[in-house]
Amino acid sequence: MSVIIERLFIGQIARLKRTFNESDVKLCNELTGDFSPVYQEAKNDWKGISSKPLVPGLLTEGLITQVISQKLPGTACVLLQKEVVYYLPVHVGDEITAELEIIDINHERNWVTQKVSCFNQFGNEVVKGQVVILILPSHSS
Repeated sequence: MSVIIERLFIGQIARLKRTFNESDVKLCNELTGDFSPVYQEAKNDWKGISSKPLVPGLLTEGLITQVISQKLPGTACVLLQKEVVYYLPVHVGDEITAELEIIDINHERNWVTQKVSCFNQFGNEVVKGQVVILILPSHSS
């Protein structure tokens, strides 16, 4: 069993905030080859209101994995499963807070399940879901 997993507990929470800008979107487009016009032009959003260009979902998911790698657990791990639902669009200029909460720990497998919630600057939940990660053994001596 990993020493790291012994320090984790159900209910433990970690958060990170990030504001996505046009440069983030352009870099993501270049890396993925996804040049959909929704990332460059103002469009009607899901509620029919004209808005800023959208941020690719991959960037919001990247903020989720940043919380995992830097904060909870903040150690070497592998993402085994990710299920997310996008409730509202994320637009260029939005400040997104990704919050992860441990909801299950499987000590035999070194698996940790976390609830995922992402909120925009208005407090609206834009992404919800869960992840399962495998905590890797520590390599320190």
